[in-house]
Amino acid sequence: MTVITRFAPSPTGFLHIGGGRTALFNWLFARHHGGQFLLRIEDTDRARSTQAAVDAILDGLRWLELDWDDAPVFQFARMARHAEVAHALLAKGHAYRCYASPDELQAMREKAKAEGRPMRYDGRWRDRDPADAPPGVKPVIRIKAPRTGETTIRDRVQGEVKIANEELDDMVLLRADGTPTYMLSVVVDDHDMAITHVIRGQDHLTNAFRQYHLYRAMDWIVPEFAHIPLIHAADGTKLSKRHGAIGIEAYRDMGYLQEAMRNYLLRLGWAHGDDEIISTEQAVAWFDLDAVGRSPARFDTAKLDHLNGYYLRAASDDRLVGLVTTALATAGTTLDGIARERLRRAIPLLKERTKTIVEIIDNIKFLMIDDVPTLDPKAAALLGADAKTQLRVLTVALRALSSWEATTLEETVRRHAESAGLKLKDIAQPLRAAVTGRTVSPPIFDVLAILGRESTLARLDRASA
Repeated sequence: MTVITRFAPSPTGFLHIGGGRTALFNWLFARHHGGQFLLRIEDTDRARSTQAAVDAILDGLRWLELDWDDAPVFQFARMARHAEVAHALLAKGHAYRCYASPDELQAMREKAKAEGRPMRYDGRWRDRDPADAPPGVKPVIRIKAPRTGETTIRDRVQGEVKIANEELDDMVLLRADGTPTYMLSVVVDDHDMAITHVIRGQDHLTNAFRQYHLYRAMDWIVPEFAHIPLIHAADGTKLSKRHGAIGIEAYRDMGYLQEAMRNYLLRLGWAHGDDEIISTEQAVAWFDLDAVGRSPARFDTAKLDHLNGYYLRAASDDRLVGLVTTALATAGTTLDGIARERLRRAIPLLKERTKTIVEIIDNIKFLMIDDVPTLDPKAAALLGADAKTQLRVLTVALRALSSWEATTLEETVRRHAESAGLKLKDIAQPLRAAVTGRTVSPPIFDVLAILGRESTLARLDRASA
């Protein structure tokens, strides 16, 4: 058997964290077993589905480098096929036309509410002669669900799960206007796409029982189900935007690397011993459903930052230069030759002390300008009268240097501090404030070397005036 999985998002919004993890698990399972990973866009909700959302989903998957096999399937385009199956079920005697009016359905809802139970259709047209149908009423088509016994699903993650069939009602397959319902469309598409494993969020577990009976009614092979626990916030509450439930593309824009995001999503509910750093190649080799936990995973930005820092340090300098340059260009900043060379020289220093591309950009702002940087309040506080006097003397010594290397610059500053009876930090901190405009930066002597003689001396002259 060839393993075939699918990711089936609805294009009503961005590709969020939970969707990204579901896609990853399906992709890994298929790749681990040498199978296929298919993509289906479930766009039957025409009022809420947008092309922008489709584009965001595709863009998010491409950024995560989760390549799918074959062209994406668009569910709305297959409505005629879905309706065909509903009528086939009618012909088999496994479905029936229901003429219940909106008032009748509302009465059922009110009765269920009064009795403190979920609303279930009472099957009043299940065995009734359609000849009794009221005039002018367009029927829906409902499945004949079993009324006794129980349904058992052997879920690859949740284990054996049972439900009493009396809890299932005769769900609608085809609406009165002829449009198929989600439950019908999903089953027909999964069958026609030859899906062998349905891997999705635990919130779909109750749907599986209803869908199971559709498969059986059509004499189709039921795929294996694997319902993965949901993702909660670090405090155990439902994940929301303030916790990180934003689009995958937002994490790209915040400066995370896709390999870090893949590694992080993998560890949200799946484990391989005590391994935390897991490459994509290792994940493909190791991934299987038996290592997916049953408890909700917890989203922790600090862990994501830690992982991203690791992958940032492992990334090549050229790649990081490209990512920083692209991010700056997107924000409207184009680097000239001097700024790009400064960036190239600074990257080895910056990637050891930052966790995201955005942090790198924040740490190099002073390198990207030829003008004197604006001092932040803490930096300005370091440049009192005594500090300015020391910087003027130091500037004279620096201007006389024939070599502008970090080691030479450090030796010169140390000699000045000793001759002035100061500790190195007493001159290094005002020096950093003068040339960077901040109190924190990469090693200051490397900064001076990267800035170059002309820019450094100009900044010192202005700051010490």
